[in-house]
Amino acid sequence: MNFSFNFIVSWVHSSLSLSLSLMASPLSLHTHLHFIPSIRPNQRTLPLAPIPPSVLSLKPFKSPNFKTRPIQGTPNWNRLLSLFPRASIEEAETDAGETTEPGGCLVGEDSAAFEIGEQSIKSWVYFGAILGAVLFALDVVWIDPSTGFGTAFVEAVGGFSDSPEVMVLVLILIFATVHSGLASLRASCEKLIGERAYRVLFAGTSLPLAVSTIVYFINHRYDGTQLWQVQSVPGVHQFVWVASFISFFFLYPSTFNLLEVAAVDKPKLHMWETGIMRITRHPQMVGQVIWCVAHTLWIGNSVAVAASIGLIGHHLFGVWNGDRRLSLRYGEAFNVLKSRTSVLPFAAILDGRQKLPKDYFKEFIRLPYLTITFLTLGAYLAHPLMQAASYRLHW
Repeated sequence: MNFSFNFIVSWVHSSLSLSLSLMASPLSLHTHLHFIPSIRPNQRTLPLAPIPPSVLSLKPFKSPNFKTRPIQGTPNWNRLLSLFPRASIEEAETDAGETTEPGGCLVGEDSAAFEIGEQSIKSWVYFGAILGAVLFALDVVWIDPSTGFGTAFVEAVGGFSDSPEVMVLVLILIFATVHSGLASLRASCEKLIGERAYRVLFAGTSLPLAVSTIVYFINHRYDGTQLWQVQSVPGVHQFVWVASFISFFFLYPSTFNLLEVAAVDKPKLHMWETGIMRITRHPQMVGQVIWCVAHTLWIGNSVAVAASIGLIGHHLFGVWNGDRRLSLRYGEAFNVLKSRTSVLPFAAILDGRQKLPKDYFKEFIRLPYLTITFLTLGAYLAHPLMQAASYRLHW
């Protein structure tokens, strides 16, 4: 039981660190990479074309938790969350003095929205039961060497090569194929078996593969050829720590609704537009690049380089695949969102296509972001426990 607990902690941290986000909505992972033309001094940019009437007639795509409301006059029970204010579409338009698009409002959803008053105790009891059942099944069916298939899977993949670099790349390739393949088939699968059944299939298939990849990387991260050694250089540890910490705020913009992740709430393909999405339309890719650069710098060997190549390559494919899927799902509304956002961080803001509200900071001062902060700090402090739990598997 102690081993199971230790490994669960290890899996949670490592899955965050490597951004093999199996329970995350695949949307934030995938976009179409394009480059924003540079603007010469004194060059005037043409105004954006007005939104077509067909788009203006669309109702905003809002999650069940999303409401347009002013900050003043909130019910008494909401004042407990006064430290975590929600920016609304109304505030974004009136406070900034203009809308984010001439003649229109947000067409996407408000990310990280969370209302305590709308939470059901019954739903969270279901969530706890489902999480416990999933972790127990994962331990018995995959992790435990005496009953699971995880050891046999890693040994079978090891038949391709004795090289740890090749092994980590093959494991990432297998995971990426299953993960992105199922994400691409989401619409068809949901029509066939329903949204909740698809979520179970998606997580149940991808999760064991990610666990194997993560544990193998932890156990072999210092194998291979040492290319550089900068761990003793002043400032490097601090840089890696800060960069890794920042990367988590990019990595998980779509997992705030844990009830939806566990299929307690009906899972949806979301199209976010606020918060981190104003900086980059595909924050998970950006966060993965930041994490990989920081950790590759710290480890400094060929295994870390191979893992970073595999992970970044998977996310760059996801950049294209996600935009394709969102375009199919939301049509012209996604084209509007795409026109005022960018893949490259801050590009849409710098060239004037994205107008930040005056109270933009309110889109981050929210309970989910505070939760991510605590979890990230906790995962860092739990590094020794996580590593020890992975070593015991001998994968």
